Amino acid sequence: MEIQKELDIQSNKTFLQKIWNSVKEYGPGIIMILTMMGAGDLITASVSGASFGYNLMWLLVLSLLIRFVICNIMGRYQIYNNQGMTILEGYARLHKFFPFFFGIASLVIGHLIIAQMIKGSGIALNWMFGIGNDFIWSVIVVLVSLFIAGSNAYKKLELVMKGLLAVLTICFIGLAVYSGPDVGSILKGTVGFGLPEDTGAYSVILVGVSLVGAVAGSLTNLIYPYFLQDKGWTKPVHRRIQRNDLLFGFIAAIRLTLDIWIVGAEILRPNQIQIKDIDDISRALSIYMGDLGSWVFYLGVFAILYSSVIGTANGYAKVITDCYYKVTNKVLTKEQKIEGDNKFKWISLFLLISPIIWSIPGTTGFVALTLFTNALNVVGLPAIAVGLLIISNQKKYLGKYTNNWFENIMLVGTTLLAIWGSYQLLLSFFS
Repeated sequence: MEIQKELDIQSNKTFLQKIWNSVKEYGPGIIMILTMMGAGDLITASVSGASFGYNLMWLLVLSLLIRFVICNIMGRYQIYNNQGMTILEGYARLHKFFPFFFGIASLVIGHLIIAQMIKGSGIALNWMFGIGNDFIWSVIVVLVSLFIAGSNAYKKLELVMKGLLAVLTICFIGLAVYSGPDVGSILKGTVGFGLPEDTGAYSVILVGVSLVGAVAGSLTNLIYPYFLQDKGWTKPVHRRIQRNDLLFGFIAAIRLTLDIWIVGAEILRPNQIQIKDIDDISRALSIYMGDLGSWVFYLGVFAILYSSVIGTANGYAKVITDCYYKVTNKVLTKEQKIEGDNKFKWISLFLLISPIIWSIPGTTGFVALTLFTNALNVVGLPAIAVGLLIISNQKKYLGKYTNNWFENIMLVGTTLLAIWGSYQLLLSFFS
């Protein structure tokens, strides 16, 4: 009787109620998306729209597809491998090069990514409150992050991320609708498959490679399996909700990135406004919407940047700590958690505190720092894609849950794209 009563209650729920109940259960995918969607997406999407209209839209779609495939394969590996391995353990069994490279690269990239977020968050808060300066607000951002990243970090992180996702959605969808998107141009740019001529403040190669680095991602992809562990989604029974959670997160990412791009293409580009500083976007919006436009923009900026600070520090510290154990052949037992390890705590503190140096007045500008870091991200993609191509096709660990032909093609294509992007990036720096 009780079972039948429960079934009746479930069947009487509306479609929206069912969606809401599902979203309340979601977590890792939302945290992953908001961790990856930081300064990179904000700057590269707006710069791309302002400089080239919708001509690079195809690269955005391709980059999001690449990231979804990589994260989905990593999630499946975490759930189905018969040895209970983490994704990094799978890489380490191939060769010690992988954890050694990932560990060093994560320390550098993690530091630079968090530097963008802290610097940009300080700029946004200073504009909204008008008290103090950018550096003081950046320090406040670090102090608040240290508090949230304390004990029981995952539950706090999930709660904060869901709240910031709501703020992001309202702010940027509102701005995009007001901008009046040209649907025909968006569709044309999505299937254009070409690189426009250099017409903006930054070269099309730098912007294109930065777009791939920011959206397709690199080392940040390694963080996702750790969020699955924190949530407790490590068994085959969790596969369906894991995949739906990830899909929900990516739908949100597509929506938000497109909104930012529309603002660049429909407001900044027609007025020939080039983005050399984050204030350039705000000033353009204030022309059309007054102070309200700037307020909505900066609130969205803070949400998209701050949502990445804690998630990146937490996730990258786990990757680096795990890499240490794999390189040194030391064992972290199943009963132990990485978050309880002293090395993780010190690395996390370093990643949260050290980037404040980039917020000191007179250092590299926010936009330039963001584009450089995003482009640098591409360098790690070949190692991730090649290693994942091998370990995700090992039937002795995964049985029938190995890659399909489409996933294998995507991983091979990702490797070639990343190598080409790295080569073009080097040429642009030395030309």
